[in-house]
Amino acid sequence: MRFSLLLLLVALFSVQLSCAQSSARYAIIPKPTHLREQTGTFALPANLTITVSETDAQMHQVAELLAEQLGTATGRRPSIATGKRSAKQGIFFDLNKKNKLGAEGYELRVTPKQITITASEPQGLFYGMQSLLQLMPVEVFSPTPVAGVTWAVPCCTIEDQPRFAYRGMHLDVSRHFFPVAFVKKYIDLIALHKQNTFHWHLTDDQGWRIEIKKYPLLTQIGSKRDHTMIGRYADNKFDDKPYGGFYTQDEIRDVVAYAQKRFVTVVPEIEMPGHVVSVLAGYPALGSNPDKIVPVTGKWGVFEDVLFPREQTFQFEEDVLTEVMDLFPSKYIHIGGDECPKVQWKESRFCQDLMRKEGLKDEHELQSYFIRRIDKFITSKGRRMIGWDEILEGGLSPNATVMSWRGTEGGLAAARQNHDAIMTPGEFCYLDHYQADPKTQPIAIGGFLTTEKSYSYEPTPDSLTAAQAKHIIGVQGNVWTEYMLTPEYVEYMVFPRATALAEVGWTSKKDKNYADFNRRLDVHKKRLDLLNVNYFGAPINDKFTYQWPVEAKK
Repeated sequence: MRFSLLLLLVALFSVQLSCAQSSARYAIIPKPTHLREQTGTFALPANLTITVSETDAQMHQVAELLAEQLGTATGRRPSIATGKRSAKQGIFFDLNKKNKLGAEGYELRVTPKQITITASEPQGLFYGMQSLLQLMPVEVFSPTPVAGVTWAVPCCTIEDQPRFAYRGMHLDVSRHFFPVAFVKKYIDLIALHKQNTFHWHLTDDQGWRIEIKKYPLLTQIGSKRDHTMIGRYADNKFDDKPYGGFYTQDEIRDVVAYAQKRFVTVVPEIEMPGHVVSVLAGYPALGSNPDKIVPVTGKWGVFEDVLFPREQTFQFEEDVLTEVMDLFPSKYIHIGGDECPKVQWKESRFCQDLMRKEGLKDEHELQSYFIRRIDKFITSKGRRMIGWDEILEGGLSPNATVMSWRGTEGGLAAARQNHDAIMTPGEFCYLDHYQADPKTQPIAIGGFLTTEKSYSYEPTPDSLTAAQAKHIIGVQGNVWTEYMLTPEYVEYMVFPRATALAEVGWTSKKDKNYADFNRRLDVHKKRLDLLNVNYFGAPINDKFTYQWPVEAKK
């Protein structure tokens, strides 16, 4: 009996060891749809050629990115050719419209003689390239050549495609402003994780961060504040240091082009009708009182000063959005729509008269009236509007997509009304929450969210019908930066929880397994180390300065 038990334990240990070894050998994140392990390896030859099947510009762009990465890490940049598959050992990109894995799907085949990536569209080739890089030694992510590495790829066959069409990461640059170089790094990390959308939160009460030519005061006045909160919100303390920054239109174009090369769509967010103190600081006539002085605030929270639904305001918004849409070719334009206090509207004779004229029963319907006007304009330009789930209040605008943040009910309500929804509930997707005991962590807004909990999120509940479930188009991680002063602080809060959400967005529900994810994450963290990402738990954390609670210093 004891001998049989011993044999059973040995067998279990062997299975666990085999799983761990397989996870390390094929440590791809997000987990592919189908992966068949095979024996042998493809050894990168000294004179590697990457061949593309046709003269498609985006195909060549993907090949260039791979050649650049391999050249940087190995010290030997591959050559790029166009034509048929070569009999020589090499990498072949094949654009095949008959591929049935969708625009972002791909097949990756690794044999001792050849690596072939096949897809119906260039973005599929790009995601196949990301998987290929993750099959290589982690040193392939080194920013400088690495000696002594055996550059080989384990043989396998992969057929892969994403679960959701929208897989996003958000970044708030209003509360704290981040340089273009970091924004590009953030986009690189989005692309590495096979996410396809960068939601750029550009305006809020604490700062307007995008140049608008027709309204220069938005940046001359609205991008600057006299002071910023320090410590916890409840401390109500300020640093009395001027703070500001914005992106020029040329910088915006540069970032958008950079993202496009990595198949990342940049979705701009321009807040309205609330969260607009930075607008009213320069253009007070758009609010409750043209004579009211409303300075850009350095305090966090929600403020009663909001836009008034006058024709002058709608003209302003249309002008701003016209310039925004000229800069951002994305299908979606995000207009905020969240946390809009109604106090000034209730007290306004103009707003009450407008409500009676339009047959609106309350101020929630007045907000819906405001949003519908903006939706109609955005739709007329061939785009689609996204708003936070508050846009459901007072009636949902006809063409709106809802971003559900106050739990999941907003997204489910939208889906039941046959509107698309992007799921980003705070409980699972807000990466400004604590990820360990607050006594051991730099200051965060509150809450508690571990990587495991982020990974556990299921965006499409069983309560929806099959038709309704199709309207849940994706998932997004949100990063609000009230307490994140520096790029390193952002990285510490975002990763590896964003890595978990990337797998939530890509991998099918049945294929998710946190223990397996964690084994692959152990390898992935070594890649993040080489990419100089200051993730939670990384060995480089002690290089950086954070805001710490006073009690932590005792």
